Amino acid sequence: MPTGIHLRDVRAQLFDAAERVLLREGPSGLTSRAVTAEADCAKGVLHRHFEDFDAFLAALVLDRIHRLEARADDLRAGTGDLVETVAEVLTEVFSSVAVSIVALITFRDELRHRLRAARPGPGIPLATDAANVLADYLAAERDLGRLAPESDVKTLAPTLIGAGHLLFADRTGEPPTEEAVRQMAATVLAGVLVSVDPG
Repeated sequence: MPTGIHLRDVRAQLFDAAERVLLREGPSGLTSRAVTAEADCAKGVLHRHFEDFDAFLAALVLDRIHRLEARADDLRAGTGDLVETVAEVLTEVFSSVAVSIVALITFRDELRHRLRAARPGPGIPLATDAANVLADYLAAERDLGRLAPESDVKTLAPTLIGAGHLLFADRTGEPPTEEAVRQMAATVLAGVLVSVDPG
């Protein structure tokens, strides 16, 4: 029986531990030993549940992507302020841990290879998935008449993701203010926003 706390949901607790390590030490500090120490479990626990550390990291990223996709239905059902909603999504996507995960994907070739095998397609996993979720939301808003009919959501969404990533990219610095994120989103969407008469 492993030492440390009893792990009721091993995967979830290891993922949570990995995120805490990422937040505290960044991608360079994320090792299997750091994860198991953070989870307060025996070193062999991770390797009993995952083929190797890259398999664990791929599962971690896929878990984050599934969480993001689960948010898509809520977004499409929303009727709040469009710019505020986009700013909130960008802030959620590029929380400190997500920025670290994108860096991890960028610099670990084997991890990127595994993610592309699991989810074929161009771009950086997680960032590309976030762009797809945002594009679906913007398409729903276009269908509601809150964006111009000619709005190219497939271009707007990655533009917002790229600009959002730049705002949040410095993991160790001060995060951007809510107003800075909102202003960027408003600027990107300015040409296609449609004024809706509240009456």
